[in-house]
Amino acid sequence: MGDHQAKAALYDALAEAAKALANGRRAELVDVLAQGERSVDELAAEIEQTVANTSQHLQRLLKAGLVTSRRDGTRIHYSLSSPLVGTLWRTMRQAAELHVAELDRLASDYLGDRTKLNTVTRDQLRTRLRQGDVVVLDVRPEQEFAAGHIRGAISIPPQDLKSRLGEIPDGADVVAYCRGPYCVYADDAVRLLTRRGVNAARLEDGFPEWAAERLPVSGAGS
Repeated sequence: MGDHQAKAALYDALAEAAKALANGRRAELVDVLAQGERSVDELAAEIEQTVANTSQHLQRLLKAGLVTSRRDGTRIHYSLSSPLVGTLWRTMRQAAELHVAELDRLASDYLGDRTKLNTVTRDQLRTRLRQGDVVVLDVRPEQEFAAGHIRGAISIPPQDLKSRLGEIPDGADVVAYCRGPYCVYADDAVRLLTRRGVNAARLEDGFPEWAAERLPVSGAGS
């Protein structure tokens, strides 16, 4: 039988991935990278950290095997090392949703009041797509849409929504989605569209959850 020291070393190694994610900024990085590959500069802007701090966090994730990197000229790009990393992040998040008492309040502080927002499930959206009676709006940044998106969705990045409302057909039902359950882009889009008289709803979560269920996707990652 193996001795306890060897067993402890094994379990310490198994815990490395969780230890790497035991930091809010690194969890944010994994959340963004679940949408597709990004450069260090882009990631730093997304999590509102300096490039130096972001690079340190990425190196910690790299050491734990959760991300991979590639160099393109002077720029370094990162991506999740496998879909299992996204699964790990979603599982940790779901466990927190079930067991962390403060999470609802913290989410409300960040996302605002969602009680007046219409929400559709993945199954409901899949049915509507088959029927062809809904406009699906991807409000993530363009590079994330290009990396992969719900099949049939149209891309209008959050900063362009007000100026591009005319691209949404009159009288259409709209379902907006973004990165996941804690992404504000879809909420903001639904609020704006509703104020303009559009029948709009947000997807219950986001693109990674849709893709993880092997629902129809398009783009470079499909």
